[in-house]
Amino acid sequence: MKCKACILLLSIIPIAMINVYSRTDNSLDDRVESWLKKHRSIWHDYNVAYVDGQTLHDIIIKNRYTSALEIGTSTGHSTIWIAWAMSKTGGKVVTIEIDETRHRKALKNIAEAGLSAFVDARLGDAHDLVRKLPGPFDFVFSDADKEWYQQYFIDIDPKLKVGGCFTTHNVIDGLTDKEYLRYVQTRPDYTTTIDRKSGAGIMISYKRK
Repeated sequence: MKCKACILLLSIIPIAMINVYSRTDNSLDDRVESWLKKHRSIWHDYNVAYVDGQTLHDIIIKNRYTSALEIGTSTGHSTIWIAWAMSKTGGKVVTIEIDETRHRKALKNIAEAGLSAFVDARLGDAHDLVRKLPGPFDFVFSDADKEWYQQYFIDIDPKLKVGGCFTTHNVIDGLTDKEYLRYVQTRPDYTTTIDRKSGAGIMISYKRK
């Protein structure tokens, strides 16, 4: 038998009081935000711009994604943005980097930002690892070798949940092959737009079916 008092209590709790994230501790948010701002000017070595990191973070939060894959860690700037979002949704990001020096530096940066618990960082060749990962994923950020972009997309597509999002970096700065862009943009099972806030550009593709 249902508790009438409990039902009544739930019915009068304002929606704004219901926590949509898996944690309520703001100290981690303060730590990450402070760390990102402090290191805003250091990200060179194949990392995304600050505004692109913010875009990735916001997509995850908006859609409540919890299982992310990043192809191309570099030294961890985008990883930190994605992991920060995952810390709020209760998820985790698997990130792949082939260069050992960048991989180790990324681990250090992620730890300093306080986000190690939300990251599964793997050192290896994404050409092999992406195919082997079981998934499923609901968010993907592709930012590794551009000539392999289409193959990454093909390998991940069966593992991407309906409603999930596949994002691709460097789509307006001339680094990405136009054939790949046409391939994704003409897929009838995806809805694709391009975010142009930075000079690199992010292609944002939502899986419809």
